[in-house]
Amino acid sequence: MEDNDADAVERVRRGSTEAFRELVERHSRTVFRLAYRMTGNEQDAEDMVQETFLRAYRQLNRFDSRAKFSTWLYVIAANCSLDLIRARKRRQESEAEVAPPEFRAEGPSPERLAQSREIRERLAAAMDELSDLERTAFVMRHFEGVPIEEIARALGRPNGAARHSVFRAVEKLRRALEPVMSTRQ
Repeated sequence: MEDNDADAVERVRRGSTEAFRELVERHSRTVFRLAYRMTGNEQDAEDMVQETFLRAYRQLNRFDSRAKFSTWLYVIAANCSLDLIRARKRRQESEAEVAPPEFRAEGPSPERLAQSREIRERLAAAMDELSDLERTAFVMRHFEGVPIEEIARALGRPNGAARHSVFRAVEKLRRALEPVMSTRQ
């Protein structure tokens, strides 16, 4: 697949729109998963897929063919997602809205819904507290299964620094969820 990516990139550089379509079809699902896990919203993730491939197309001349195309694309997707998250935070801070609670007619008990909502809220708040580096490294490692070495290359950090970023993120998330998880046992 990497050879196919390198070949497609070279064809795109020579003007082939069909080759770019191949790259989009090959990588759009993984870009969507990464964006969804970072933004937590399906519509935002779809927008981030479009933005990622648009940026990739515009910056293809900057791509170093010795690197993996998928890693380069992950970095672009993560940066697009982080840009959106930052913009969302600024917008929320300025609007200071409170969303109405969710109600369902059937399904889990009210206690279970409340507990799930609390876990989601704590997790979202904890993810928001992670640094950009920690959040990106965590999502790439634990949601996408990207090896530490590839994360390090994508983030431009040594392997140990990438591993440490994932570790710090896990520790922060664990601390944030600990009060809720200890009450479940």
